[in-house]
Amino acid sequence: MRLTVLGRPDRANPASDERTTVNDYDALRDYLLRQKQDEFVLSFEQIEEIIGAALPRAANRASWWDSLRSPDIQMPQREACLAAGFVATRMPDGASVRFTKKKKNDRRR
Repeated sequence: MRLTVLGRPDRANPASDERTTVNDYDALRDYLLRQKQDEFVLSFEQIEEIIGAALPRAANRASWWDSLRSPDIQMPQREACLAAGFVATRMPDGASVRFTKKKKNDRRR
């Protein structure tokens, strides 16, 4: 799933698309799908390497990672984790995330 935002048009190229890709969390989902461990921690730096982009400032908030909070609000990083069968929780250090595999009967579609 790609998160897109409306950006300013490129004045040098009026035909440019106004949508700009901010981040693509498919790479995180794919990484999580390959994991054999039921639980592990990744630093923000490791996550940025996986997705090939910087995390937004909002990633510092625990609620941004919390896969179970506000399930009616779809956020691409949450959806990527859930699609891979993991719940993400920001660690108290504020610079890493714990990924815990959900039990099969507990998985969301």
